[in-house]
Amino acid sequence: MLQHVGIEVAPADVERAVEFFTLLGFERVEPPPALADGFTWVEREGTQIHLMHEPSPTVPPRAHLAVVVPDFDAALARLAEHGFETLPGREHWGAPRAHAVAPGGHQVELMAAPPAGC
Repeated sequence: MLQHVGIEVAPADVERAVEFFTLLGFERVEPPPALADGFTWVEREGTQIHLMHEPSPTVPPRAHLAVVVPDFDAALARLAEHGFETLPGREHWGAPRAHAVAPGGHQVELMAAPPAGC
């Protein structure tokens, strides 16, 4: 089980990043006091994304997160309605995929269902 992943986000983009992940079903959670300075956390079903406040964030060009969204089409529509860039995808393993660009340039793959048999 993946417990968390950390991504660097410019301090000016943190609240917009929280909004992005909230639209995908995540909720903001408070980190422990010892980790609160310079971090903002979101969580969904026990998996956390740690938004690490970094003045000059690094975004690896091919790296991405993949998130299964309960209602694929509605999730894409919500992101677009809130001004987030979405990129067309294609079907893999019998389910549609697409990408969205989170604040700071991080690629997030949206999946209608997890891959079966992989």
